[in-house]
Amino acid sequence: MMLKRLPLIFKVLILLFITISVSKAEILKPSRDINPKEVVKIQLIGLQKNDLNFKDSGIEQTWNFAHPNNKKVTGPLGNFKRMLKGNSYEMMINHLSHTITQLGSSDKWAQFEVVILDKNKIYHKFNWQVEKYTEEGELKDCWLTSMVSNPIPLGSSI
Repeated sequence: MMLKRLPLIFKVLILLFITISVSKAEILKPSRDINPKEVVKIQLIGLQKNDLNFKDSGIEQTWNFAHPNNKKVTGPLGNFKRMLKGNSYEMMINHLSHTITQLGSSDKWAQFEVVILDKNKIYHKFNWQVEKYTEEGELKDCWLTSMVSNPIPLGSSI
């Protein structure tokens, strides 16, 4: 009943605020319940659908699962966005498909081979490593990406 009394602009602003709040909430956070392969999959799906929830939501999703030591190397989120959109990793953004193959693991690390088919239908291979975070705090015992190699082009799918 009260919404009927509000001018249209306020209704639109309220709807916009709710939409943004819901979209931001869809970014997953690290959890002890997420296994190493799921971490990689969450990041790859985010990058595959980079702007689905909001601009660069996939990059932010990937950033959430980056190990703090990795974040020290890449710098803050703005730098991370520029790095992923740069020549070295741009093929990850809005890629068409990916495969994840586990190469090895222990109770502290897991190594994967990731093959991405980019939007130009060229395959790229990456070495992707996750580690269990051991420091105290909210990330303790969460699996986080500690390293992604430079891509190795594998050629066209055509």
